[in-house]
Order: sequence, then structure tokens, then C-alpha cells
Amino acid sequence: MFNPKNLKKDFPIFSRKINGKTLVYLDNASTSQKPKSVIAALSNYYQTFNSNTHRGIHTMSEEATAAYEGTREHVMKFINANLPKEIIFTRNTTESINLVAYTWGEEHIKTNDEIIVSAIEHHSNLVPWQELCRRKNAKLKIIPIKEDLTLDLDAYEKMLSHKTKLVSITAMSNVLGYMPNLTRIINAAHKISAIVLIDGAQSVAHMPTDVKKLDCDFLAFSSHKMLGPTGVGVLYGKYELLSDMNPFMFGGDMVKSVEQHKAYWNDLPWKFEAGTPNIADVIAFDAALTYLEKVGLQNIQKHDEKLLKYAISKFSKYEKDGVRLILPKTHTSSILSFSIKGIHPHDIAQIFNDEGVAIRSGYHCSQPLIEHLNLSSTARMSFYFYNTEEDIDRAEKALQKTIKLFK
Repeated sequence: MFNPKNLKKDFPIFSRKINGKTLVYLDNASTSQKPKSVIAALSNYYQTFNSNTHRGIHTMSEEATAAYEGTREHVMKFINANLPKEIIFTRNTTESINLVAYTWGEEHIKTNDEIIVSAIEHHSNLVPWQELCRRKNAKLKIIPIKEDLTLDLDAYEKMLSHKTKLVSITAMSNVLGYMPNLTRIINAAHKISAIVLIDGAQSVAHMPTDVKKLDCDFLAFSSHKMLGPTGVGVLYGKYELLSDMNPFMFGGDMVKSVEQHKAYWNDLPWKFEAGTPNIADVIAFDAALTYLEKVGLQNIQKHDEKLLKYAISKFSKYEKDGVRLILPKTHTSSILSFSIKGIHPHDIAQIFNDEGVAIRSGYHCSQPLIEHLNLSSTARMSFYFYNTEEDIDRAEKALQKTIKLFK
């Protein structure tokens, strides 16, 4: 039975106190906390079979290789990909997106071609395309945001043309919690033969993801936002696309053979994994996936919706005190950004921290969106399945203290 209070006991960090108060962690959009099983998997690798992967004949190397490649198989099943070869390990979502920009993008984007992103993107899904367009003398188009803080998909469909080669879109805004209609976006792009990349950094940990059903061409996400270690990213790509792409980096295990003046690339997926990989953290990521499957992605999604609704009901009571909730009324999940008139978000976050409540403040790596909202920055609470209504109540008390101190 799904019980957030019981699940929280699996996370050692929640025994910690901040400023003498039990920790309330509401910064999950930045990184999630790690259960004991993930920590144990990481420790077990270093204590019992620490060794490099692939090509080693000795027992520990074979064990490390089996565990590392086992995680790849697990990721494949987790997102319902067709083949393990479609799963590339990187360091993070940012590197996964850059891999596509520097491989597929360099090969396929030409002068006057067009790339489409949206006005709600994280910098990681904006800057690589800005730079690619600059290098290639291509054009970057941006889907506008409407007054209700949703994307104008009618405008998007009018943007599409024979010049459109790539659409790169977030599955969930890390500022608004807004989830655009990916099916509509992908289907419209494919009608004019454009490739679609989905930034799943915020979504994959919070709801079921099926790349076959979505029919996306690429999907990027990170281990550390889904209970796993930092330093592990995933790039999913359709096999035919990845097969046609040149490597991103060179050396180490990405080669099949090397001559004095020429090298031959390894097969998928290893041609994109140069050098010694992040073996320990990839192996521990497997434990994170197992834990998430045990909890259930559908349970997590329902809990996110319930908790967000509860947080909105609590924080909306303070509108008269200058509290502004920054989110659309529909298609949102697990994230609540807010501001308080006359109080800088960094001051808000500091007072929340004094009360043992960890939240985020700043641009959230989405500066164009924040500036579009006519804000200097925002405060942000982001939830996960181990958060409870009591955590929101603690946040409300911190909000009350903030208002009292500054008003």
C-alpha cells in the first residue's frame, strides 16, 4: 500500500535536523533524495567488485560489466524502448541534449534551417540550440507562452514548415510544473518530417514514460532526479538515428580498433560512451529504478497531483499579503513557484531554511521565462512521493513567518 510516511523511513537523510528542526525537503526538482537501497548498491560496488567494465577477463570486471549493462537493460524497460542499444549513458540531461546537438545537429542542420523550442525551456534545452543555430547560420524559433502560462500550440503549428528540422521541448517545466501536450507537438512535427527531442528531466521520475507510445525521436533525463546518484544521464534515441550519428567524444571504449592514422568506431551504444564510464553510479541507478517500480509511477503521479492541490489551497490564502502563485490552472504537477510582493525570493528561501524547510530560489535556469513573467526570480517548492501534507503545513508556517518579518 502506498504510504508516503512509511516510504520516508527508507531515506536516511530525513533523520537530519536543520537549525534544530526536522528536515522538510521541497527541492526535488533540483535533485531527489536517495533511499538506503541506492546507497547500499553504491557501497557494495566499491566494497565487493570495484573494477572497470568491458574487455576485462577477470571475475570482478565481468561482474561490473554485467551490472553496468544490466542497468541499461533496466532503463530500456523502464521507458519501453525497443533495444538496449537505444540507451546511451551520459553525465546528465544537459550532456544528453548537447550530444544530440553536436552529433545529429552538426550533421543535419544547414544554413537557413529552423529549430523550434519553447518559451518555458530550461537553459539546457535552449543554449545548445542557440549555439548550434549560431554555428550553422540556422534560425531558432520559440513557441510563445499565453497569458494563462500555457504554450500557444496553435502558434507552434503555424511555425512548422519544410525548413523545420528539429523540435526540442520539455515534458514538464521546472518553473511552472506545466506539462505541454506532447502528443500534439510530436505528431505535428512528424507530419513535416522534423525530429523531436523531449527533455524529460522533470517528468520521467514522476509519471510513466513510454517512448513507443510518445513516438519521440530522442528523450533525455537524469538519474539524480529519480532517486539515483548524480553524474548519470540517459539519452534514448531511435536506433536508426543513433546508428547514423557520429560519436560525440573520442578515445577509450568507443573505438573498435585503431590504426596509426585511422580509427573504427564501436557499435551502439558504446560508440557514444568514451573513456571509463561512471560505473558505480550507473549500477546504483539500477537500484533506484527498482525502488521506483516498487512504489509505482502511477501512485507517484497521483500523489503529486494531490500534494500540489493541497499546497495551492494553503498558499493561495495569502494573496492579500502579496503572495503570487505562478502556475497554469491545468496540466501541472509536483512544482509550485511563488513570489511575495516586496520580498526577494532569496530572503524567502533563507527564512524557510531557518524553519528547516528546503526550497529553491532564483531563475531556476530559466531566465527568459522568469523575465517574461516580470519577476527578478521566484521561490519554488517541488514535491516527491516521500513528501506529506505535514510537510506543506511546515512550509505554510515558514510562509507566515516570512510575511510577519517583512510586513
